[in-house]
Amino acid sequence: MSYKIAIASGKGGTGKTTVSVNLQKAIASELTSGVLLADCDVEEPNDRIFFSDATIISEEEVHQMVPEIDTDKCTFCRKCVEYCEFNAIVVLPPAGFAEVNTSLCHSCGACSVACQDGAINEKPVPVGEITRMDTGIGAGLTEGNLKVGSAMQTLMIKELKKSITEDYDVVLYDAPPGTSCPVVETVADVDYVVLVTEPTPFGLNDLMLMVELLVNLDKPFGVVINKAGLGNRDVYEFLNEQNIDILAEIPFNKAYAGKYASGDLLTDIDQETTESYKKIVKSIEERYLQYEGSNYFKW
Repeated sequence: MSYKIAIASGKGGTGKTTVSVNLQKAIASELTSGVLLADCDVEEPNDRIFFSDATIISEEEVHQMVPEIDTDKCTFCRKCVEYCEFNAIVVLPPAGFAEVNTSLCHSCGACSVACQDGAINEKPVPVGEITRMDTGIGAGLTEGNLKVGSAMQTLMIKELKKSITEDYDVVLYDAPPGTSCPVVETVADVDYVVLVTEPTPFGLNDLMLMVELLVNLDKPFGVVINKAGLGNRDVYEFLNEQNIDILAEIPFNKAYAGKYASGDLLTDIDQETTESYKKIVKSIEERYLQYEGSNYFKW
């Protein structure tokens, strides 16, 4: 059974993807080669750009089942409209018109329950695709890529997670930024969450939101402070007051930031940054033993 870790942040730009990609490399080097990275930021997946030698293993289209109304059977009673919580159905009895807006539909099935005339059937509509890649690091990368214009982020993440087997020792979920439904879906069944923040007022504000979310979900977590040395000490004071573990600090480094910008994130990492990632790996292992009380890691 896989040990699932989500890497999340309350805002974009804190270095969540940087940590996700480098953490996979560190785990593969320090603990096990059976570590899979899953890019759950399905609207803007970008993990793959840091693996220049990645080769595609498979591609799978993901579909959403969307209702379709047969106007020859429809009596235009509008019960389906009343049942729909997402205002995705338009029925105009005088015009004999009935249609489902696929961009608003959430495939909940309520309209099918409401219809007593057998006028509603479901059809598959593509919403994105799941791509599996060999990156040469660990067990590779699995990416969810939402179709442009689709609002089905949560569905896409759910299908991405379902596609991942339990054959891996560790699965890392690179979560979307923020604290909305796609993030909740990403972290819902994980064993541990690594929160990435930065020592700035914006970083603190969104970290507090993410901490509140994880406390409500009863998820164990620790914090990585990225770009350490910038900003102020408010983040540290908050973490100390709340008795929240700091897994590691990754110092701000212009050369390291330049590697991110050029897509060379995994090459020639300085020793100080490398040690920070080793510390994160060690912290994760120790905290698993602390929470479970048994030696999960057998590699």
